[in-house]
Amino acid sequence: MYYPDELVEEVRLKNDIIDVISGYVRLQKKGSSHFGLCPFHNEKSPSFSVSGGKQMYYCFGCGAGGNVFTFVMEYENYTFPEAIKMLADRAKVDLPEIEYSEEVKKKESKRNKLLEVNKEAAKYFYYQLRSQRGNLGYRYLAERQLTDETMKKFGLGFASVSSGDLVQYLRSKGYADGLIQEAGLASFDEKYGLHDKFWNRVMFPIQDINHRVVGFGGRVMGDAKPKYLNSPETMIFDKSRNLYGLNFARTSRQNNVILCEGYMDVIAMHQAGFTQAVASLGTAFTAGQANLLRRYTQEVFLAYDGDAAGTGAALRAISILKEVELSGKVINLEPYKDPDDFIKNLGTDAFTERMEEAENSFFFELRIMEKDYNLKDPESKTKFHREIARKLCGFREEVERENYIEAVADKYGIGFDNLRKLVVAYAAQTGLVSPVVRPKSGIAEKKNTPEENIKKAQRLLITWITEEPKVFPQIIKYITPQDFTEELYQKVADKLFEEMKEGKLNPAYIVSMFTDEEDQREVASLFNTKLEELETKQEREKALHDILYTVKKNSYEYYSARLGADVNSLSQVIAGKKALEELNKTHISLD
Repeated sequence: MYYPDELVEEVRLKNDIIDVISGYVRLQKKGSSHFGLCPFHNEKSPSFSVSGGKQMYYCFGCGAGGNVFTFVMEYENYTFPEAIKMLADRAKVDLPEIEYSEEVKKKESKRNKLLEVNKEAAKYFYYQLRSQRGNLGYRYLAERQLTDETMKKFGLGFASVSSGDLVQYLRSKGYADGLIQEAGLASFDEKYGLHDKFWNRVMFPIQDINHRVVGFGGRVMGDAKPKYLNSPETMIFDKSRNLYGLNFARTSRQNNVILCEGYMDVIAMHQAGFTQAVASLGTAFTAGQANLLRRYTQEVFLAYDGDAAGTGAALRAISILKEVELSGKVINLEPYKDPDDFIKNLGTDAFTERMEEAENSFFFELRIMEKDYNLKDPESKTKFHREIARKLCGFREEVERENYIEAVADKYGIGFDNLRKLVVAYAAQTGLVSPVVRPKSGIAEKKNTPEENIKKAQRLLITWITEEPKVFPQIIKYITPQDFTEELYQKVADKLFEEMKEGKLNPAYIVSMFTDEEDQREVASLFNTKLEELETKQEREKALHDILYTVKKNSYEYYSARLGADVNSLSQVIAGKKALEELNKTHISLD
């Protein structure tokens, strides 16, 4: 532990997990827990659970889970000490200077070195653009009407025609080949050895929200493919949870964000005074990026290209924005292809007008959908109206749905009552309001192997203890922490049993005992294994008995296999055999 246990616990206790996560994810209370759409993978049905009682979160879809520290580590890509510091600042808790363990020093050192080498590469590209060798790139940017001030603000640079210059430069600065390659700045093959990933390209440094260079995008000079090349994902660069320009846009003091498709669009928008513009990083817009935007705004304007690809991207983005309950509007850029061309030709006032006239995202979807139907043909027109009714069923709140029915009926001349009947009929057929079904299998699904079955029984037992602490006196008659044969499980059981004997139950504190994010995720799963829903008390008692017996039997077989190799195994085998005999003839009561 880097800070004293009691100080880490103070920070955790002063940061209620529901309050913290609500700043990132929209949560709704259901029973004793809160649910929302998981920020760590794309989903349409909420499977992300946050428990105020346990002070833990867990996604039943992808398996992400932990306490408030884990969430900040995973979402912000922070180390454990960085997460503690951020939450301490939030709760106004003073932290002392810390001494790092060797493991953390190594990890921190790697992160810092990756940031350093990226910063050095950015400096190299920056000066290349302004040298004779970067003349081609500079002319390209100047022809795009970017000023020197704008180029400087975004740190634009150039990768020269030679494919070995950057590697040689970074080596001269003392950076090892492995680090250069790990940062995504170089590639290795048998023919060329270690060589620059980017060459003959205008370079766009990608910065995190703290203005640290975490990656690069490069636009080729000429007709080579790909036109745009981006850094691979690294320890410090996650494309799905970063947005180009967000380091500037988040402090723009606007009440909206303009979402563009490319680097040049963002830069041109900022130069024109629209400093709230951002873009995804060479990938489709993601739920992680939508949740990131949600921290800074409630309204997103889409300024995507007007071609078929741009329209498709806009439709996908609208769907994702709806999932996190952000308001989306679509800016009409006609007759120009993108916001850069629009502003160059018509100016900023015209763009501001287009923003004021931006189309409601739902009506944009209908307008695009309308192109697939012949409204002069009664049959095709009816199908179109049915499709509208289907989409209207997507509004969960009755008031919002009624308002849209009225607006759509007016726009398409359907008649309010007729459209409402269509919506009601469609809802009756498909179930307008249906309960959320958590995935029974999916991203986090475990393979049904003997080893996994052993681990699952141990996870079930730990979850059962935390869900129903009253069963603990029954369990400790037969089970000890040593019966948990997975090393991490045994550490958790040691602390859990110790606390339960003292009448305490604090799963979130146990998670904090582990500093590695993956360990915290695994520990969280121990407290959130899905228990089978059983109707009668007798069924529940039998299920608990079966779990106890399975855990004890696995423990007995585990230690039996180690007799002769481990002097402690004999006592475990003897105790295990006796406990199994007793369990075989004992009824477990839940009273």
